[in-house]
Amino acid sequence: MSQITVEGGKPLVGRVDLKGAKNLVTKAMVAALLGETPSILRDVPKISDVEVVQRLLELHGVTIDFDDAGVMKLDPSKVKSARMVDIDAHAGSSRIPILFCGPLLHQLGEAFIPDLGGCHIGDRPVDYHLEVLRNFGAVIEKLPNGTRMTAPNGLHGAKISLPYPSVGATEQVLLTATKAQGLTELSGAAVEPEIMDLIAILQKMGAIISVDTDRVIRIEGVETLNGYSHRALFDRNEAASWAAAALATGGEIMVGGARQQEMTTFLNVFRKIGGAFEIEDDGIRFKHPGGALQPVVIETDVHPGFMTDWQQPLVVALTQATGLSIVHETVYENRFGFTEALVKMGAQIQIYRECLGGNPCRFGQRNFYHSAVISGPTQLVGADITVPDLRGGFSHMVAALAAQGTSNVSNVQLISRGYEHFLEKLEALGASFSFTE
Repeated sequence: MSQITVEGGKPLVGRVDLKGAKNLVTKAMVAALLGETPSILRDVPKISDVEVVQRLLELHGVTIDFDDAGVMKLDPSKVKSARMVDIDAHAGSSRIPILFCGPLLHQLGEAFIPDLGGCHIGDRPVDYHLEVLRNFGAVIEKLPNGTRMTAPNGLHGAKISLPYPSVGATEQVLLTATKAQGLTELSGAAVEPEIMDLIAILQKMGAIISVDTDRVIRIEGVETLNGYSHRALFDRNEAASWAAAALATGGEIMVGGARQQEMTTFLNVFRKIGGAFEIEDDGIRFKHPGGALQPVVIETDVHPGFMTDWQQPLVVALTQATGLSIVHETVYENRFGFTEALVKMGAQIQIYRECLGGNPCRFGQRNFYHSAVISGPTQLVGADITVPDLRGGFSHMVAALAAQGTSNVSNVQLISRGYEHFLEKLEALGASFSFTE
């Protein structure tokens, strides 16, 4: 699946159904390490990030049964240490291993993590994570190929303040604090729906967690946790991606499993652009109603703002809007690399260092190209494209499907990190493509 040839210019029409969110499912799998009894997780997508975490858990002695219906059973009763070389071999393309540390320190008194991978969309420093773990009492030793951690005196509650509402660091605190002795107070926490769903899972396991309206989360440590039974939150990033695909190609896509509440901010922007949607009992129907699309100004932000993962596929649709649109990226400083391929296909996009759109952000005056101006409408034409990362890659696929002519898209396997059966879904929507070995 390294390369596919796409024949563009056809509206995408039909239905796709969502499984659980990539950004929740993998963390829920790690949470199972904390339990004394097996856990059951439903709506687990068959994506490569899930496969990576499954292999890592199995390396650590967790028994996993994963069926075709998306039900995963995880039994942590025989948790053990794993060799650094084995962890490194299985985790090179994922950043999830850093979240194993708290649970493994509780279960085994030690943890190993390799140097981390993931999409190259900007700095994702592990410093937050390491500092969090030090606050809990972990002793950290840097090794040539990774990091070793121990907890000679166990882990204890801590008062932690994040300089930015990092989702990963918030997850680290939650997964570590639930069994740490005493009270943990986290200020500046992320409160994304996936975080709240992880909190729901931990509460099912026996954790005591409260969330205040001022981004403060308090966790009272408990001695033991049991397994959980949980249906994962739907993947709102995938929902937004298919919505953008419908808009960019002039089509209509019913996204089964999508819910209005978690999509409110996206739906407002989608409507401002000129897209139409219908909220149904089993999902949301997204469509291009005809007529001209309108330009918008978007500033990405942490929840409840406009998600950074939403902007990339939507930029493709904005190339078809009449006028100037502005996208100000405030979450990752290097997320506009994907626009180079769009420009190659005929889009008019300029990237700027300045904070465009209204509000200065933490990347201002730091020489990062983190604002984009999109001028449209422009006719996209087929081109040879190399997928750079997960969300950018899906955006390239959308552009190829919206373009006139033929596109050769390589490195397609990156998209499978976060989109289950995406080629089968495209085929069901009427996309025309073929495989190239």
